[in-house]
Amino acid sequence: MTGHVTAPAAALADQLPGWVTLLRAPNPGPMTLDGTNTWVLRAPGARQAVVVDPGPADEAHLAAVTAYGPVGLVLITHGHPDHTEGAPRLADLLGGAPVLAADAAHTAGGPPLTAGALPAVAGLDVRVVPTPGHTADSVCLLVEHAGERVVLTGDTILGRGTTVVAHPDGHLGDYLASLELLSTYRGVPALPGHGPALADCGAAADFYLAHRRARLDQVRAAVAAGARTPAEVVAAVYADVDRSLWWAAEWSVRAQLEHLGVEIRESGPGGAGLEQP
Repeated sequence: MTGHVTAPAAALADQLPGWVTLLRAPNPGPMTLDGTNTWVLRAPGARQAVVVDPGPADEAHLAAVTAYGPVGLVLITHGHPDHTEGAPRLADLLGGAPVLAADAAHTAGGPPLTAGALPAVAGLDVRVVPTPGHTADSVCLLVEHAGERVVLTGDTILGRGTTVVAHPDGHLGDYLASLELLSTYRGVPALPGHGPALADCGAAADFYLAHRRARLDQVRAAVAAGARTPAEVVAAVYADVDRSLWWAAEWSVRAQLEHLGVEIRESGPGGAGLEQP
């Protein structure tokens, strides 16, 4: 049986390039682990920096980010508030630095992010890699300087444990395809949106893929055994997860059921529950 994963999905990175700085926001919690990771990237000698995921609207945190200015560009890995809430205020503090995200709703001062290389900034080569699944707008960022590479993974791969597929915005089929893509980045450190940096993005993606496929087998078995609603599947498959997190597990279950082609019918008087079409 696949149990609830709380450990890192790959070895921790023992060293990161000197052009990478981590500033962790003071918003720890069950869904944010130690807090949101804000990454500041600047090649040696470059005048401006790139900031990835400003985090919450916490004045002290945003002031700490601003202290690493000047900043030429702010990038967003996905639109969840724990990554984006502080972006408008940070842009103001930075004198109107552009904020770019795949979702236009979180973009200011430039076009939304699309796949491919960005114009050179902070002395770095930055490539946008769309990785939908956790959310529809999730992207990873492959950043390179002087032969060193890192992948900023947002919530697609976390530093500890596994992430949710935030149904209905998130989609499990997309997520599995994104993990397969990330599995090709062998030996490239992963800088996640929460938790510690990992030494090997490819190894972490392999672990996530195996975990997701095992969970799908468990969901199939739960439905075959008579689970009739998403809540009943959660109780059967995620029994080892703290009940305070079952609401988040239900997001993933709904995505899993959709992926398996199992019709979701909500519980209620006379409700049919889950049916195989």
